[in-house]
Amino acid sequence: MIRVVLVDDQTLVRQGIRGLLELVPDIEVVGEASDGADALEKVPALRPDVLLLDIRMPRLSGIAVLEALRLANALPPTLVLTTFDDGDAAIAAIKAGAKGLMLKDVSLEDLTQAVRALADNRTAFQPAMTESLIAAIQRGPVPSLDGDTGEALTAREKEVLHLICAGYSNKEIADLLMLAEGTVKNHVSNLLLKLDARDRTRAALKALQQGHLG
Repeated sequence: MIRVVLVDDQTLVRQGIRGLLELVPDIEVVGEASDGADALEKVPALRPDVLLLDIRMPRLSGIAVLEALRLANALPPTLVLTTFDDGDAAIAAIKAGAKGLMLKDVSLEDLTQAVRALADNRTAFQPAMTESLIAAIQRGPVPSLDGDTGEALTAREKEVLHLICAGYSNKEIADLLMLAEGTVKNHVSNLLLKLDARDRTRAALKALQQGHLG
């Protein structure tokens, strides 16, 4: 059972998401918080497997919650949900530790897939949010995340990288490109090495920053 905590200042939104997730047999909502300050009290105590977090809230924003929980070493895998297609906020959320980003109009199927991905230590990015993220990076410089090896990517690695940025799992990438999942894992490992990135999220950000997806 995947234990989830919901954080959103809108009661109807929380109730709606909770009602939908209660239809899913392997996901359990173990707590709710009505704003950022409330979240800082409840999340460390409940220790959820996945945190669903709004960005724009009174008292403390979702970004501030991410940063505070990370500094306290109490940040669970976090999926940011927002009604705003805001690339700048998306970048800030990722830098603060979010592992996934989705708009609140996401389908239940996509939401549950994202929750399962984060519980499995993977990332989840809705394509619409990925597009806004790319646009935000193109508007201005992004602070360097790691060193730049400058090593060229192969055509296949770029294909895999595009799909990573769109939030696809290794299995989904394998299906789309008609490759063995082990082959995709090898491509991902090569990408992390070439981009000098510790994980898929930082690899995606660095790829966008360095223009590998142009």
